[in-house]
Amino acid sequence: MFVDEVKIVVKSGRGGDGTVSFDGTKGRYGLPDGGNGGSGGDVYMVGTSDLSALSRYTFRKEFSAGPGKNGQQFEKTGKSGDDLLLVVPIGTVAHNLTTKKDKEVTHPGEQVLLAKGGRGGRGNLAFKSSTNRSPKKKEEGSAGETFDILLELRLIADIGFVGLPNVGKSSLLNELTAAGAKVADYPFTTLEPNLGVMDGIILADIPGLIEGASRGRGLGHKFLRHIVRTRNLVHFISAESKSPMTDYRIVRKELKAHDAKLIKKPDYIFLTKADLVPAKELKQKIAKLKKAHPKVMAVSIHDWDGIQKIRVLFQKIAKRKK
Repeated sequence: MFVDEVKIVVKSGRGGDGTVSFDGTKGRYGLPDGGNGGSGGDVYMVGTSDLSALSRYTFRKEFSAGPGKNGQQFEKTGKSGDDLLLVVPIGTVAHNLTTKKDKEVTHPGEQVLLAKGGRGGRGNLAFKSSTNRSPKKKEEGSAGETFDILLELRLIADIGFVGLPNVGKSSLLNELTAAGAKVADYPFTTLEPNLGVMDGIILADIPGLIEGASRGRGLGHKFLRHIVRTRNLVHFISAESKSPMTDYRIVRKELKAHDAKLIKKPDYIFLTKADLVPAKELKQKIAKLKKAHPKVMAVSIHDWDGIQKIRVLFQKIAKRKK
């Protein structure tokens, strides 16, 4: 099950208490030796390339780091609490609903602090002074932090595939990457984003949009947000469409309505299923599209040479980010 949004509660560990203790050994009898409490464990989120990682937080809603241990005799500081690592997909934004601050993970292995563990309390040794040689004072450890967190996945990809339903996005993704995306000849085949990797280039197939998607129609803005962090866009338009230009404008309109920055991303147009229309008709449709956009390419997944040209194009696109 693909999960791209989940609300959880995170709790960092409480700090351990300081202790009151006096040395009973010969020569040191009566001297304070109570140690400090250990710090409470922190809560982190750590990035992974596993797109399904948020699904593990669907049923369990509270996550806590370990508490710090109390201080001990002989000046021993209590053991710090165990940190808690919450594994999330790269591209996850943690919206702290308590502090109203956001944090994000952008690459595998990155750790981001969500909640800081409580401080350990001081033992009586820390209160020893020239005027108080045998203090009986200690401190309790401080409480950890508790936050309501909304984890929201926003895909990070080099190239994102966008278009109306049933225009061949998933088919091309499979051809380029063997991603295993579900393919069939009916609208809304893709009900969740699919990622694939081609020569180290991350490709994202975004579920088909319909007019009004930015207002919640169809799959709505639930998937539009996954395009925000995609560096380049490829518009897929079926060569069988009666009006490819209208299709292009519909998708552009929805992208702009969701976030005006989306239509400023570097983009290309693929006129897909090129093998299913007569050559003359295909040429006319390409010519019309080129009036709106100079970078138009006819595509068929059954054309091996054409697939290789797409590979070369995507490699060039990916190099521009470096």
